[in-house]
Amino acid sequence: MELQGDGLAVPVDMSAARGRDLDRTLVLGGGGLYFVAWQVGYLHAASQAGIDLGSAERVVGTSAGSLVATVLCHNRLGWLHTQVSALGHFPALLNAMAPATGLSPSQDRALMLFGGAGDADPATVQAIGRAALAAATLDPTRVRANLRMIVTARAWPSAALHTTCVDAYSGERCVVTQESGVRPINAVAASSAVPGIFPPQPIGDRRCMDGGVSGTGLHLDLVAGSRRSVILSVSDGSTVTEPRMTAHPGSIETDLADLAASGTRMFLRTPVGVEIADLMDPTAVPRALAAGAEQAQGDLDELREFWA
Repeated sequence: MELQGDGLAVPVDMSAARGRDLDRTLVLGGGGLYFVAWQVGYLHAASQAGIDLGSAERVVGTSAGSLVATVLCHNRLGWLHTQVSALGHFPALLNAMAPATGLSPSQDRALMLFGGAGDADPATVQAIGRAALAAATLDPTRVRANLRMIVTARAWPSAALHTTCVDAYSGERCVVTQESGVRPINAVAASSAVPGIFPPQPIGDRRCMDGGVSGTGLHLDLVAGSRRSVILSVSDGSTVTEPRMTAHPGSIETDLADLAASGTRMFLRTPVGVEIADLMDPTAVPRALAAGAEQAQGDLDELREFWA
């Protein structure tokens, strides 16, 4: 049930065309530590070539993408690129995004429920949320303390920024914006709170977990109807062969087709050759940063024409 007056719960509905009045939009999806680095590499290379994707009228960030989106909207992308490049000297990103080892049984239970979930039905998401709330994870304030060295914005950095999370009790998809009165650090911590790995975070009077638990790591309905959208996703769905993490084979393709049907032109890019084992592997970060930059370099002409 929607908490009266907070306005955070926004049902996933492509037909609502929530981006109908927007020209350029940017979607940064979830995908772990690797995808943070890949997105940073891609966006930084584009920026160095004079293509400012941060100028989008709406920037939607989920999980890993929420961190990058917040830094981008705070005009700190170059700083983050430097920090990720020197990751050995900057462990805060690892502490904030990489999973702990030796998970407790309660953590395993939540993580397994999420990993094995083949749909985003309310009962499924609520069961994952209950397990996430019960899991013996780090104190939520410690997670935010780790993230604070990366997410330095104290006030909401831009009206364009929209981050997503899921109410762990009700299972509702929540969208956090400038009007929500939420601190950026809380929004990023909630959007990145993988069940069983990290604790649900306070968003107003709610306790919220990773935005990807809603059946999508992209939330394309928030840009549906916009004239054009650049989408950085960890997958285009072509390699998804079995249900997992509240999604199912064909769900990404369906979302992309629905977005196209809304009238939005898309520029979709995914990492080349990434493996699931890479996503939370700190040793893969330099490779991810370089791969993102290399793909952006190859896209510059097409991307410049699309974004102009």
